[in-house]
Amino acid sequence: MATPQPDPLALLRFQVEAGADEAIAETPRNRLLAEPEPSTHPGAVPEPSSPQRPAEDRAPRRAPAPPLRESRPAPRMPESESAAQARAAREVAECTTLEELRAAIAAFDGCALRDTATNLVFSDGNPEARVMLVGEAPGREEDRRGVPFVGESGQLLDRMLAAIGLDRTSVYISNILPWRPPGNRKPSAQETELCLPFIRRHIAIVRPAILVLAGATSAGNLLGRTDGITRLRGRWFDYPCDDRVIPALPMFHPAFLLRQPASKREAWRDLQELRARLDALDADTA
Repeated sequence: MATPQPDPLALLRFQVEAGADEAIAETPRNRLLAEPEPSTHPGAVPEPSSPQRPAEDRAPRRAPAPPLRESRPAPRMPESESAAQARAAREVAECTTLEELRAAIAAFDGCALRDTATNLVFSDGNPEARVMLVGEAPGREEDRRGVPFVGESGQLLDRMLAAIGLDRTSVYISNILPWRPPGNRKPSAQETELCLPFIRRHIAIVRPAILVLAGATSAGNLLGRTDGITRLRGRWFDYPCDDRVIPALPMFHPAFLLRQPASKREAWRDLQELRARLDALDADTA
């Protein structure tokens, strides 16, 4: 049985894949044919050998090594909720001005709400005012403009303040959360806990004479109470702040009053209580 001959094209392909891209001899030689034995009788003239090329020219050519990839820092491992909150507290602890605090909050990357919000919603009003009002979280219009209480509930708040002789030049306004939860949903307990160091430092820098806590999220978390807002509203509480205690008055959030207009009667009583406390402060300083 005849031995099958190798496929010349397959052999040539093997040579190319091995790196041989040109012939070494000056003339091609068919290596598939049997070569005659070299003459060994006396007087035989040897065939001229092909000139040898330098060793480096005879070495098979290799493809250049791929370029080294740019080194990148390893991705940060996910933080636990307690670790993220501790880092938030550390990063704002040394802030002594509102500008420093705003920059620290804007740079904080441990809260997922930052990635879905349009703008950081920091504050509005007069930081020198005696009254600081703290709400829950920005809504759609607040997120768009980067200012708290400018939507429909903000317009109601302006009318409520005007009813007792106040406006945004005599009140300072902020929120527990500086970023809007997607879809205006209620912030989770974890998101609220994470942002508490921000608003606590915010209050410590402003040092208001009176705190107004609008809504259950604001009142419950800053006062450490589990009572509902209907039980907390209209009562004065002590909010410890560094070396002093700030009187705090919980009341209904304007957004709640838009849904439950019958509760405006209680809200009006709370506003009158706030006005009476301010008048007492004026009398003490007179």
